[in-house]
Amino acid sequence: MSTAPKPKTLDDVLHEFAQHRRLMQDELQKVIVGQNDVIEQLFAAIFTRGHCLLEGVPGLAKTLMVSTLARILDVGFKRVQFTPDLMPSDITGTNVLEEDDVGRRSFRFVEGPIFTNILLADEINRTPPKTQAALLQAMQEQEVSVGQETHRLPDPFFTIATQNPIEQEGTYPLPEAQLDRFMFNIKVGYPTAAEEEQILMATTRAEKPEVRKVLSGRAIVNIQKLVGSVPVSEYIVKYVARLVRATRPKDPLAPAYVAELVDWGAGPRAGQFLIQGGKAMAAMDGRFSVSIDDIRRIAVPVLRHRIATNFQAQADGLTSESIVERLVRELPEPEIPKLVK
Repeated sequence: MSTAPKPKTLDDVLHEFAQHRRLMQDELQKVIVGQNDVIEQLFAAIFTRGHCLLEGVPGLAKTLMVSTLARILDVGFKRVQFTPDLMPSDITGTNVLEEDDVGRRSFRFVEGPIFTNILLADEINRTPPKTQAALLQAMQEQEVSVGQETHRLPDPFFTIATQNPIEQEGTYPLPEAQLDRFMFNIKVGYPTAAEEEQILMATTRAEKPEVRKVLSGRAIVNIQKLVGSVPVSEYIVKYVARLVRATRPKDPLAPAYVAELVDWGAGPRAGQFLIQGGKAMAAMDGRFSVSIDDIRRIAVPVLRHRIATNFQAQADGLTSESIVERLVRELPEPEIPKLVK
């Protein structure tokens, strides 16, 4: 007599997800040395349908990190090298005129590289605004319009863009509307001395490490639904709203130093991304509740590209990142309402 298997509890599902996440990190670190915070933020964006902007000097394995991640996830991957002569149709695709055997002509849509699961937009600030804008609809609506037709993109779909922060000659800085579409602005830093020695040892050998596939596209979509179902308390929502509003120089909640150093602060989308990222952090740790620490862990990558500092801040050597770090340190947590007996 066979017995039906027990249905999985929520704790079982979260535990299984946390195991998959650790396995993904182990596989990725066969190729990428260090960069734990970067990897964690990439995972958080993928599990919440977010897009990432990676910034770092050349040679820090940004492209290798994304391509390896795509191999681990068993999803489609396309890389586009952005150049000054790149046209929007080179990304989205175009209609071509075809003639059949009897001489009838018709247009057929030929998909561009954006029709994939992970799109790596390499050096996105190398291409003019017209081509950068071709990504806007895709990133926000997960669809592209060509001619009179709108085409849906595959699910899941993520854009991971890279840019070099040190060389600005011949570049087109992303406009604020485009920057705001990115969930995270992730800074890829130099490795430590021990990590650099490990990199040199690993990359100068003849053999190359092989990575295993961990998650399919369908599994990622299911995980996105799981992460989206993580509850957020009113206490967390109040803290997020207070943090976002504190970045706006004209808001009564803003500290005096924000009013002095900031031209404009973050909008409501920043709060949405903070909550979504907090859910991902909690789920990746195997928890089904978001904490204040989860929000603090992702505050800098979510807010650093949504705050514009003024000349006074630049003269004092302060960046938007340092202002966010100070806000996270000093902003008081909301009071927990006391129960009345």
